[in-house]
Amino acid sequence: MKNIFKSTIKIVTLLLAVCAIFILPACNNDYPDAYKPTKGKPTVDYIRLPDVNKSDSLLTHAFMGTTIALMGQNLTSIKEVWFNDQKAVLNTSLITSTTLIVTVKTVIPKTVTNKMYLVTTSSDTISIPFTVDVPAPVVSSMKCEMVSVGETAVINGDFFLDDPNIPLQVIFPGNIPATKIISIAKTQIQVEVPAGATIPGQINVKSLYGNGRSSFWFLDNRGIILNYDNLTTAGSWRGGTIKNDANSLDKNYLMLKGTLGDNVGSEDFTGGGFVSELWGDANGRPNANFLPGPKEDYLFKFEARVITWTGAYLNICWGPWASSVSPYQNQLYWSNMNARGLWRPWETNGTGEFKTDGWITVTIPMADMKYDKDFKTFEFDPSKTGSLTFWMKGPSATAGANSDIEIYIDNVRIVPQ
Repeated sequence: MKNIFKSTIKIVTLLLAVCAIFILPACNNDYPDAYKPTKGKPTVDYIRLPDVNKSDSLLTHAFMGTTIALMGQNLTSIKEVWFNDQKAVLNTSLITSTTLIVTVKTVIPKTVTNKMYLVTTSSDTISIPFTVDVPAPVVSSMKCEMVSVGETAVINGDFFLDDPNIPLQVIFPGNIPATKIISIAKTQIQVEVPAGATIPGQINVKSLYGNGRSSFWFLDNRGIILNYDNLTTAGSWRGGTIKNDANSLDKNYLMLKGTLGDNVGSEDFTGGGFVSELWGDANGRPNANFLPGPKEDYLFKFEARVITWTGAYLNICWGPWASSVSPYQNQLYWSNMNARGLWRPWETNGTGEFKTDGWITVTIPMADMKYDKDFKTFEFDPSKTGSLTFWMKGPSATAGANSDIEIYIDNVRIVPQ
């Protein structure tokens, strides 16, 4: 059930599947049985999940966000469905005389009656006993997974519900409870990292309704490729600009800074500063790949702080371990040695620019490492992941203009989904 709460896309997909398979006639307005409102009172014989494989599971309650099917007679006479005091959204394409598909609201009711209310076209109201269950907290992500003791951690998710009698709890790895919760909203908690919370691991959030555990790790130390301290880019052609100053997240970090022309590659930029290579063999890394398993099972992560970014893509280019020797040398970014990933938040946020409020954790599925040097789809080769290059190239925010860039990067890693 938890997956339903995590993604509205999954709910939409389920509805489309129901429309296409379960009640196809109702989805076609040219079909003789297309939706037409009727008068009179409806009869609900039973309620179940719309999945035909689970049609024998009759429901008297459901979690918020669950899609359910009312089965009965004259259901086209229903114009509104309420769960407690929350009005659901009805799609007439999902209503026939005998079936009505509706999704339980994800808004916490102010008045709990444990009933479903059906309002008819004649403005009559019929109540049916039905309990809306509130799920346990869902812990989805952190603004930044690397937060020190005494600093504010921002945790994102859903169903973060406080209760005066059973207060919401945030428990850090090592069973360290937070003693200062700064703010609680349904989808976000801001909490001060407590003393002793220095161990990597999962975060638990407990509420009156249960316990939710993160899939990500706080202070994640798994699969580190580069931390720019003991795991460096030494030995490669260009290791990038390494800094350690007041902007540091944890000691050394990589800085990419300067101005690029529209679609000019970093190797053409005489000022340097936009290429950071790690050649596995020249750096003394083991003759192995950084990706330990199927790409679909892993995420590429790093912490970033963006001061300014108005264009050009951050190319995440993969290559074989022996990248310092011919024919691989210097080919990690300007040739199709392997598929690459792209980070381009300025392009997708609709403003043409991007900056962060402090450090953030960037997550890119390894399955999204799928582009060639011209940003077209390209096959990823997991056997060529023993070297890694960060390289700036791509269109500017405004065609023909320069790209102004200042980006800091730390704790580059591959971790399980």
